[in-house]
Amino acid sequence: MTLSLEAASIDEEPGSAIGARPSRRLSLPWISVATVGVLIGLWSLVSYYRLVPPLFLPSPLAVSRALSGLATTGFVDATLAQHVAASLSRIFGALGVALVLGVPAGLAIGTSRWGKGILDPIVEFLRPLPPLAYLPLVIIWLGIGEASKIAVIALAMLPPIILSTASGVKSASSDHINAARAFGASRRQLLQYVILPGALPSILTGTRIALGAGWSTLVAAELVAATRGLGFMIQSAAQFLVTDIVIAGIVVIAVVAFLFEVVARWIERRLVPWSSRR
Repeated sequence: MTLSLEAASIDEEPGSAIGARPSRRLSLPWISVATVGVLIGLWSLVSYYRLVPPLFLPSPLAVSRALSGLATTGFVDATLAQHVAASLSRIFGALGVALVLGVPAGLAIGTSRWGKGILDPIVEFLRPLPPLAYLPLVIIWLGIGEASKIAVIALAMLPPIILSTASGVKSASSDHINAARAFGASRRQLLQYVILPGALPSILTGTRIALGAGWSTLVAAELVAATRGLGFMIQSAAQFLVTDIVIAGIVVIAVVAFLFEVVARWIERRLVPWSSRR
């Protein structure tokens, strides 16, 4: 009898009576939605009672009106869609450069002693540097055109991609490598059919991290002679103290970055369904 009571108490929720029906639990998405709703509600209350001046914290309604105005009439000679398109072109251009350079560099670090000795110091030098530190040098080298903006964002994306690729190469299954060698696989075949597929989950994870780093660098990159882009729009609005446009731009960046994360996770599930990482 004692054992059965103890077993029953293990399955019960803390604080619930024995034999009571288990309470319904909210799913994780609903908890997140409720959290966002509470934050917006608090924001609305602070704005309604003017606990913070509207110049510094406009109401959610004012921000939504600013978003509507951005979509129709625009701001600084461009609509919201044009600003988003300009920023996305820079992000995707930088991501392409970072993948073309970063994946081979990570493979070299993970598979070659010479590659690690040559490239690892460069990566460790770039990794802790903030983009604003090397932005003036990039401008001196590449000018104030699109090349300098893409280069700055790509430099911020490179370390996560290189390090994650190298980590994925090192975590490749030794059994698979030995089996491929036993069947006479060449070094190129070993790299193409064993090591690279095994490192793909890490590469995709590094790409997701790199996208976050790229978005955080976008505002700094668009400070230099830009005429369109979300970062340029936010900086222009800040100069004129148009706070609702600033907050609207931040919201758009957050939404686009969230959509990137959702798409990246979907691609990861499609390409590497065997991976436990989600």
